[in-house]
Amino acid sequence: MTRTDEKVRYLPEGKAEPEGKVRPEVKPATLTPSSAASGVENVLRILEGRWKLVILFHLFGGKVLRFSDLERAIPAISQKMLIQQLRQMEADGIVRRIVHHQVPPKVEYCLTDWGQSLCPALDALLKWAALREPAQD
Repeated sequence: MTRTDEKVRYLPEGKAEPEGKVRPEVKPATLTPSSAASGVENVLRILEGRWKLVILFHLFGGKVLRFSDLERAIPAISQKMLIQQLRQMEADGIVRRIVHHQVPPKVEYCLTDWGQSLCPALDALLKWAALREPAQD
């Protein structure tokens, strides 16, 4: 099985490079209003979808869940939609799909290191939303 981070040439921080392989230096780009807007647009594209954030919250904390566990945890989602959302998240490098070749088939999902690193950002968004004053009637 090929790991998603190998397909997109992304190596999570903290993982050592294989012998003889040098990781290119990533220089921080100078942000302009246009490049920042483009970056936010890309992030929103990755996280768009009614169920992606719900799935993320179920997988945070290093949890490894079977497909059926996710189905039970999110009863309002259809099987087709759950499959689509998980496939998109896997393609984007947020979720890792682990297939156990056995009968009956067993498929588990967990967050990649990069996906797990979303936790503080989403926590900050929740704190920000909690600061909103209730609307006055």
